[in-house]
Amino acid sequence: MRPLFYTLSLLCSLSICWSTPPNTEGKRPDIICILVDDMGYSDLGCYGGEIETPNLDRLASEGLRFTQFYNASKCEPTRASLMSGRYWPETGLGLKHGHTIGEVLQEADYTTFAIGKWHLDGHPMDRGFDHYFGHLSGASAFFPPLNPSFYLDRDKFSTNDAEFYTTDAFTDYAIEFIKNSKEEDPDKPFFLYLAYNAPHNPLQAPDEDIAKYRGKYLRGWDEIRKSRYERLLQLGIIKPGTKLSPQPNNIPDWDSLSPEQQDLEDLRMAVYAAMIDRLDQNIGRLMDYLKNAHLDNDLLVVFLSDNGGSPFSRTDANMLARNLLPGDARSNWEIGTAWANVSNTPFRLYKRNQHEGGIATPCIVWWSDNIESPGDITEQTAHIIDLLPTFMEVANIEEAELSEMDKNLAPLPGYSLLPILAGEERQPHEFIYFQLFDHRAIRSENWKLVAVDGKPWELYNLTEDRSETNDLSHENSAIAYSLDREWNRWWKQTTKRSYNSKRSVTATKDMRDDREGGAEYVPTTMPDRLKNKR
Repeated sequence: MRPLFYTLSLLCSLSICWSTPPNTEGKRPDIICILVDDMGYSDLGCYGGEIETPNLDRLASEGLRFTQFYNASKCEPTRASLMSGRYWPETGLGLKHGHTIGEVLQEADYTTFAIGKWHLDGHPMDRGFDHYFGHLSGASAFFPPLNPSFYLDRDKFSTNDAEFYTTDAFTDYAIEFIKNSKEEDPDKPFFLYLAYNAPHNPLQAPDEDIAKYRGKYLRGWDEIRKSRYERLLQLGIIKPGTKLSPQPNNIPDWDSLSPEQQDLEDLRMAVYAAMIDRLDQNIGRLMDYLKNAHLDNDLLVVFLSDNGGSPFSRTDANMLARNLLPGDARSNWEIGTAWANVSNTPFRLYKRNQHEGGIATPCIVWWSDNIESPGDITEQTAHIIDLLPTFMEVANIEEAELSEMDKNLAPLPGYSLLPILAGEERQPHEFIYFQLFDHRAIRSENWKLVAVDGKPWELYNLTEDRSETNDLSHENSAIAYSLDREWNRWWKQTTKRSYNSKRSVTATKDMRDDREGGAEYVPTTMPDRLKNKR
């Protein structure tokens, strides 16, 4: 085993660790980065889920799946890190400092498109993107009326079309932007940032997709979670011996629910599943277009989620008072704690937390004929900050060019994924850092130090205990102490202040379901007046 805290080579301390470029003739691929919203680790079929995702499953069978890929646990910090290649405390929420992927690739003569949820400061076309369709906010309805921050390029966008559904529309505009760009200049590469806001609330989907799943979740969250866990083992996504984390005490057993509660909870999850199913249909439609247009011969596609499943269910009473059920236009239902726990199988906790349930994402990389072992699964650890270095390498952009753009910032902390795609062992991160509100973590090789709710640190050996069930902080106090010092060093260097967990809590009182204990989850009852509506 390597030493716990090895020293990176001088090269890696000064710049990005490049692999041998696959583009020996200088041809640069088109690049698509697909980011979905609030989707958990086990929701896709190729990651153990029962939801039908044949198109993403096909990308996985032809590409590479990561089992230990990390995001930043919530919408804004993940987007800031993805766009900048930096940890969000360095850029600020909203990406106040540093250049975006769009600016870097635009400077390198890529045509750049942003589609979907932005949730960063400014307008995408002021931050490196040639065209934009989507909303600037953190959430929007899927059916009209839409969030007022919708734009088509720089023009406000609205529609009353009853057939409009955001997931479909995002794909429509992605295809249109690509088609127009290639007609104008067939040889100019493009970068597409496609940020679907599914399956983030509001839980809304077309009726035909909901009907496909209605009744399938009457088995209950206990059984669905066990089934996902077993499939994760069968697929090799988690290692033999990995435990299924215990069901939280604040989630009732399914059998304790009344039939009316089970009915509504089945509908809630059926709509969530329908949203992911529709998402997969649209990714298939995009890939079919690219294939038929002969644009898939040198195309890099990365797919991942911005955080784990979200535990909130703040709007149930209000929705029922308005006679709105999950799936209805104008409704705003959320998935709730119990189904979020299923979504994040086999891990603990949720969106916003720094335990694996909040930060571990499915990640699929597909790249024409450039994946060394198509269909393979890699256990090498990676983070969303690695995407910008990866895209820079395939676009033949030197790190020094970005250093010139970001003169006031440190070198990028991420490393290109290309060695992993080539079937090689990549120089791993010495440390990976996490923080949001009063949740924080640091990972070094197999060790992870993590805290929730401002509580004392917990220490886990992720090689033996990926689901974080056996706290080793007392038995290995020296390791915990060393990691604690390193996390605090990073935090102070990055933010210019010492860490104070109380000062870091900015969540509102109605968003505290991400607590370790959590508020008791009380399933909602289907009213008699609505039971035949869906």
